[in-house]
Amino acid sequence: MITQLTKDYLSQQVLANQYSYNELLGEDGHLQAFWSIFFESLNKLGQAEIEDRSRDILRLLKENGVTYNIYDDPSGLNRPWNLDLIPFLISKEEWKKVEPGLVQRANLLDLILKDIYGDRLLIKQGLLPAELIYNHNGFLRQCVGIAPQSKHSLILYSADLARSANGNIWVLNDRTQAPSGYGYALENRTAMSRINPELFTGLKVRQLSAYFNDLQQSLQSIAPHDHENPRVVILTPGPSNETYFEHSYLSSYMGFTLVQGDDLMVRDNYVWLKTIGGLEKVDVILRRVDDIYCDPLELKSDSQLGVPGLLQAVRCGNVSIANPLGSSILENPGLMPFLQGIARRFFKEDLILPTIASWWCGQPKELNYVLNNLEKLVIKKIFRNNLAGSNSIDAALLSKEKIYQLKQDIKTHPHLFVGQEKVVFASTPALVNGKIEPRNALFRSFLVSSHDTYTAMSGGLTRTSSRKDNMLISNQLGGISKDTWIISANKDHAHHHRKELFKTITPASSGVLPSHTAENLFWVGRYAERILGNARFQRTVMQSVTDGHKSLIDDDDVETEKVLLQALTNFTFTYPGFVDEDQPIQDVWGELRSVLFDDKRNCSLAYNLQLFSRAVYAVRGQWSTDTWRVLRTLEEDWMTASKANLTHFKMMTALDNLITSLVAFIGLNRESISREQGWLMLDTGRKIEQSLLLIRMLRATLVSFINEDVDYNLQEAVLKSNEALVNYRYKYRVSIQMPLVLELLLLDINNPRSLIHQLDRIKGHFTQLPRFGNLEQLAEHERLILEAHTLVKLATKTHLAHLNEDVLEYTHLSDFLNKVYNLLSAIPDAISKTYFKHAQAQKQLFSADL
Repeated sequence: MITQLTKDYLSQQVLANQYSYNELLGEDGHLQAFWSIFFESLNKLGQAEIEDRSRDILRLLKENGVTYNIYDDPSGLNRPWNLDLIPFLISKEEWKKVEPGLVQRANLLDLILKDIYGDRLLIKQGLLPAELIYNHNGFLRQCVGIAPQSKHSLILYSADLARSANGNIWVLNDRTQAPSGYGYALENRTAMSRINPELFTGLKVRQLSAYFNDLQQSLQSIAPHDHENPRVVILTPGPSNETYFEHSYLSSYMGFTLVQGDDLMVRDNYVWLKTIGGLEKVDVILRRVDDIYCDPLELKSDSQLGVPGLLQAVRCGNVSIANPLGSSILENPGLMPFLQGIARRFFKEDLILPTIASWWCGQPKELNYVLNNLEKLVIKKIFRNNLAGSNSIDAALLSKEKIYQLKQDIKTHPHLFVGQEKVVFASTPALVNGKIEPRNALFRSFLVSSHDTYTAMSGGLTRTSSRKDNMLISNQLGGISKDTWIISANKDHAHHHRKELFKTITPASSGVLPSHTAENLFWVGRYAERILGNARFQRTVMQSVTDGHKSLIDDDDVETEKVLLQALTNFTFTYPGFVDEDQPIQDVWGELRSVLFDDKRNCSLAYNLQLFSRAVYAVRGQWSTDTWRVLRTLEEDWMTASKANLTHFKMMTALDNLITSLVAFIGLNRESISREQGWLMLDTGRKIEQSLLLIRMLRATLVSFINEDVDYNLQEAVLKSNEALVNYRYKYRVSIQMPLVLELLLLDINNPRSLIHQLDRIKGHFTQLPRFGNLEQLAEHERLILEAHTLVKLATKTHLAHLNEDVLEYTHLSDFLNKVYNLLSAIPDAISKTYFKHAQAQKQLFSADL
């Protein structure tokens, strides 16, 4: 049955003459059977439901934290991932042609890689020009002669494919360095299965999970020394990388530890993972860092992403890397004109999948062709420059001056340039604003070394252009992704959405916590409490200012407001603020707004929120779906509030919403995070920050005495800010008094917000952390918490509440708070040195007798 949506789409295709091939139609001109089944299922949903499902998919991806980061994007990092409701369908007949072609190409590139870093017979026999290899920045001379750990050097391979206007499949690009996208492909399938299970009805869609099983087994099989239970890690550049979501997602799905360069170190020619329990040997690295950045000792010396000495550990055969360093040489578009000849040399056969027509300018004949047909071609350099954006230049879009300059560049360095034929893509149906419209599509396939051959994912990542007339397809340009369905001939391979959604892979690691992860969790805890404490105190101050202006203010109210405003500056460190007596602030609410929303101001609430968000995203694999939902709500509400011109009341409402979201975040993690090392670090960070905030608040408000009425007002404000006013009234049933306030906030073990309660929890957490060195002696952080805990246990409310009338100050309280604060503020550094850094002692490499 042809639906009205389909009719409208087909009519567009007829009018658009440039789309001469239509994947919906068979050779007889009728709608292909599998497309007919799909559109029948889609039609049953109805127009309104289709639009609802599209929104549901976007909401699910957003709640799951699926993002694609854009460097220097004005909208910031963590751009939401877009997924089209209509998948990209490939028939079983077409896949039977494509799959063997991909396997052949992966084997071919693997042999080329071995030859380039081995005997280099292809160069010696004239099948590859030396200039094409040695002038490419992906050729790493340091990697020459390193033997592969398995049959295949190339463990992962990816190819960008597209249909031309006549319906043929062409290979546009080879991805061999650190192929990306297979995690997004799996997330696309998961989202489609959950939101649109009806659309799979009647279609035998092949599953994706087999690829990930093969990937896990392949990575484990390349471990050196035949390790039975190898440790595999995923090396990521960090949260700012555009595909960081995928790195975290794959780590969680496959049970591999996600690490950054400074999580690893080389000692004795082995790679070690820094954990809070000490160093653990690493056997296999699945890298998502460009090879040139992987070893600052031998490659790019200013890299902050790599591991010094990594290449030497590889040379010694003590660690395997997928893909091997130096494999970016295969992403050279100048190789394409020579692949056919090399395939005949190795396989005695032609390439199954045709490669886009290419002319390497390092040869006179090809150079002349490119120069004479420049405006008909796409010009590429043989290597990508990540800092310069796209590597492709459509000469037809250039001005005469730029064409002249491009020709001069090609003539000056012809071996660095390649001319490629322009491919007019065939269209694929896409759901755009409730209508089906034609879009250009690029399909990325994924293969993994498995059982002496290569296994292709039965699907892939399809991306479509953002606009109908846009021939460029890129996530950077706002492209939209599609789930890719391979229609199977066998029921055994059919897609079962429920089964695949809950399929997981058994983790192979021991579950220890990497130091970098532990450090970020520690700071997530600290930033969460810092924001919560600052928000509550500022809300109290703002309420006081608002209430004071509702009626005639007496002198005590004026003094209370002055002290609270100054205390806010001292408490939040947003200097000069309200403590600059030489230039007193006239616009109080303007300053309060700045302390809230100015993200360029050190220590403002918005500034701390940025630090919190950065730490949260650095360990995104630790958070549940519900937690992500809370975090997204927090971010969106705060962004909306910061851009609006809010009244005083709405500013306080924004604080209320922020506090509610943070309390939900903390509560969810209290319920969902396993009571292991990660929870210990998160909660330790919270308790340390809570303790420091309480001390800072007391020092800023209650140490100095002005008069009894102001003192009363300040004590009430402190109780409010610490959510302790109701507790105080319930417990003491008397008016607010200094000794009782101090007892409740500092010494009451039953008050979950008291200082002694926090120190008790920290002390207990420290007993569960790993210990090193002399076990009979206390570690530095244990000594500091014991000393602070003892000081508080020995304190009495009467002693602390003694007023020194000569200086009008609670001097005992001041001395006590200063001592405890100094001890507690030293604990984070002690924890960092013990569990996060694992620094090696420096060694003298050379000495001479003088």
